[in-house]
Order: sequence, then C-alpha cells, then structure tokens
Amino acid sequence: MSLVSIGHPLASAGEQLRVLSEPRRLLKPFEQSLAESGLSPLTAIGITVLQINVGKLCNQTCRHCHVDAGPDRRETMTRETAEHCIRVLAQTDIPTVDITGGAPELNANFRWIVERAKTLGRHVLDRCNLTILTVPSQADLAGFLAARGVEIVASLPYYLEDETDRQRGEGVFAKSRDALRTLNALGYGQEGSGLRLNLVYNPVGAFLPPAQAAIEADFRRELLRRHGIVFNSLYTITNMPISRFLEFLLRTGNYDRYMEKLVSAYNPAAAAGVMCRSMLSVGWDGTLYDCDFNQMLELRVDHGAPAHIRDFDPGALARRRIVTGQHCYGCTAGAGSSCGGATA
Repeated sequence: MSLVSIGHPLASAGEQLRVLSEPRRLLKPFEQSLAESGLSPLTAIGITVLQINVGKLCNQTCRHCHVDAGPDRRETMTRETAEHCIRVLAQTDIPTVDITGGAPELNANFRWIVERAKTLGRHVLDRCNLTILTVPSQADLAGFLAARGVEIVASLPYYLEDETDRQRGEGVFAKSRDALRTLNALGYGQEGSGLRLNLVYNPVGAFLPPAQAAIEADFRRELLRRHGIVFNSLYTITNMPISRFLEFLLRTGNYDRYMEKLVSAYNPAAAAGVMCRSMLSVGWDGTLYDCDFNQMLELRVDHGAPAHIRDFDPGALARRRIVTGQHCYGCTAGAGSSCGGATA
C-alpha cells in the first residue's frame, strides 16, 4: 500500500498513525517494550531544551523529510506565538533554545527569536539545511549567526555528491559545500573559536545508521581531504517511519522489514535516554508536543499536561507522561537516535 493512495501528496497524520498501529507479525507494541525495560510509563525528567518549530516553509524538498517541508508550505509561526515562547524562557531557567523548521531562517521572526533568546542568556541552536546560506536574500545570515554565537546543527546526508543529491536534490551538495566553507571562514568548526558546527547524518535507505564515532571519523577525514572543511561533531539520526520516509517504505515494499529491524534492535539504554524526556517541542501554532516527530503525527502532549505554549505550566510539563507509539522504535533502536545523535 502507498500513502499516495491514501491522500495527496502525503497521508494525513491520522492515516499515518493507522498504518503504524496495524498489527503485524513480530511487531511488539512499543509500550510493551518499555514495560519490559521498567520504563513504563515513560515520563519527563525536566526541560533542558525548548525546541521551537517555526514552520514548514523550506527552500528544499528532501525525500527523507519528516516535516514534509517545502517551498509551497505556508504554515508559519506568528510573532504572537513567538512572543509566548520568549515569555516562557523569561519565566524559566530552560538553558537551550533549539530552532527548527522547515528552513527556520525563512520565518520572519527567526532573527527576533534568536536576539531575544540570546538577550536572556540562553544557548541557541539553529537547525540549518546549509543551502539556505547560499540564497541571495540570506547573504548576511551566516554573519548574523556567527556574531551571536549561535550553534549550527547542519544536515549533510553524506560527504559524497551523488549520495547527497539523491536524497536532497540536484546541486544540493555543491551548495552545502560552499556554505560549510563560508561558515569555516567565519570561525565555525575551528578550534578555539567557540562557534560550534555540528553535522547530521541519516541513512539514504531503509537501514540503521552506522556507529556514530565511525561515520564521524569518515566524514572528518573525507571533508577535510576533498574540500578543506572542518566541523566539531557529527550526529547520526535514524530515519523515522513517518511522513515522506513512511511513504517511501510503503511504496518500495520495505515497511515491514524496516519496522522489524527497528523492533529487534530496541535498546533499553537508548530508551532511557530519549530526547523527549528532557525536551519540549513547540509547534508553529503554539501547540506543545513531546518531540518534533510526535508533532508531525499531531500527537500533542497529553495526560493532563497543558497543550499550548500560552498555558505553559513548568511543573506539570517537566514531569509529564510522554505520548508514545510504534514510531518511537526509531529513537530506541541500536545506539539510539535524538536531535543530538546517538543516546546510548
């Protein structure tokens, strides 16, 4: 079955959840795995990261994108919602602000959020697709980020051109290479600069990422040798069986095999360290989620916790019960997967 037959261009969040929840041979319910690990119910242990998804507008349309972002998307965070986010930061001691999208830099309030968060003394991360730095209207963006000490977490599927372009579109690797050179020239990734540049790797196909340390060593060696590029760290992220990647799995007949691989690789240590336990995700409209993946499936926070940023309750949200599902196996397989890479 293909999601294209369910809806165009992709299935709704409800239809995706239906596919994920269908009983299949050997697919143990995620909650059962948690219970056997002594982790059920999964609960938050605080909030150290406020992740703000400012919308789905992007200058790219990547095959693996769990956000289903692209140039034609119009979902975007308003100033009013952005102000709610800053108010929450001002009223709490949450140390890190993680700004994502889409291409978050295309949101009209992106730079305002960065400025306000930095004024409050918070560490700011920008989840950058790199090519946005080469768009003429964003010519000063790299300098803006460097001047404010923003940490950049940049997606780069591979250190070879063909593999990267196959996942993200023709010409993307060359633009990404040029953007990385620009960032390096500003000090990003350079020892002693204080400007952190981290890369994100996710597999092109239906398999788990390799060991993070090993693939980081490969990227470090090859990017330096081929292009003179340096960076601080590389994070491996497992492709989540949602949105465009779910459609790919179904269309190619890889869904059952991939899900069985995730379930069989379930790691209790990775489950204990999942990012949702210390992160809160804010959607473009202010709705609250346990993580960005739940956001794309429209699984907002539940079990009595407030579901919108305007109703933020630090006590209730810091100890909330996490909403889980079969897609959570993507974060708990093998060495684990999070916005900060492997978890175990």
